[in-house]
Amino acid sequence: MAQNEGPGAGEENDGLHRPLNLSEELSEVVGDGPMGRADVVSGLWDYIKKNDLQDGQEIKADDKLKAVFGKERFTMFEMNEILSDHLQEAD
Repeated sequence: MAQNEGPGAGEENDGLHRPLNLSEELSEVVGDGPMGRADVVSGLWDYIKKNDLQDGQEIKADDKLKAVFGKERFTMFEMNEILSDHLQEAD
């Protein structure tokens, strides 16, 4: 099997793993970028769970999350929509 075939081949170039620059507000929550969207989402969930911010299907925003999402409460689906505003293509 060639080196670029098989599971995970080309993963770093797909939309979930391509390095992206993070906004300052998002970096305060998940750490400094650039990082892939999948890593950003994973970091957000780690933060949400660590700080006990999930309430059923909603997330209760603390000050750091309010700075990113602009709301006191938001759903998982809203999180993914709003997240795009804080990600830019890395140079």
